[in-house]
Amino acid sequence: MDTDATISTNYADETPDSGSSRPPLYQRLRNNPLIWQGKVLPAFWTISGIMSFTLNVILIIVLIVLVRELFTLKAIVGDQLLGGLQTNFQKMDEAVIQTTVMVEDTIQVNDTIPVQFTLPLEENTVVVLTEDTALDGVPVKITIPGLTIDAPADIVLPAGSPLPVSLNLEVPVDQTIPISITVPVRLEVPVSIPLNQTELHEPFVGLQGVVAPYNALLADTPNSWEEAFCQSGTLLCRLLGDGNERKDN
Repeated sequence: MDTDATISTNYADETPDSGSSRPPLYQRLRNNPLIWQGKVLPAFWTISGIMSFTLNVILIIVLIVLVRELFTLKAIVGDQLLGGLQTNFQKMDEAVIQTTVMVEDTIQVNDTIPVQFTLPLEENTVVVLTEDTALDGVPVKITIPGLTIDAPADIVLPAGSPLPVSLNLEVPVDQTIPISITVPVRLEVPVSIPLNQTELHEPFVGLQGVVAPYNALLADTPNSWEEAFCQSGTLLCRLLGDGNERKDN
């Protein structure tokens, strides 16, 4: 039995409700030549084609939206994050620490100082004999009642006798004096330290080397649809370029 004839007979037997003036849905679909042509397979392929076309349009719209978001994400990650990191690592490597360090401390000085000079000495003083001292031919004048003796004589001055003398001489001084003192120290020391001459230079360069390949990879990717089409030199790039030129004019 022919399948198409059976389906046609079944549809023909069904009648719309008496209270409705509009034909049923299956009759409207059957009467539409774009959907139903009396054959099952052409109708199936027609519906499948419409659904496939609709799904492709939706996927293309979703893809365009996602690519636009990727352009935004690329600008954030490439220009701001990776580019900012690489630039700041370079600036940190080229930075110079400049400050003033206050030094407050005490220094203990232990040393000896050589002393050499001549001390002039001119003074009237009294000296005490440390032992008996004999004096020969000293003029002596002795006066007693009824007798005066004035002649040189040999006398002995006993130890402990005080003698008034007048000193006028130069005393040479040559000796070493030990010193031990505490010296307070207060200094303002200016400091200038280039970081690329310290141990921080190597890690800064290493961080730049880690970020640089990813930054260069993102830098080569397009930032917009115009750049994406213009990298391949297509006709659409020329059309977009002409449209941009007309907008600028």
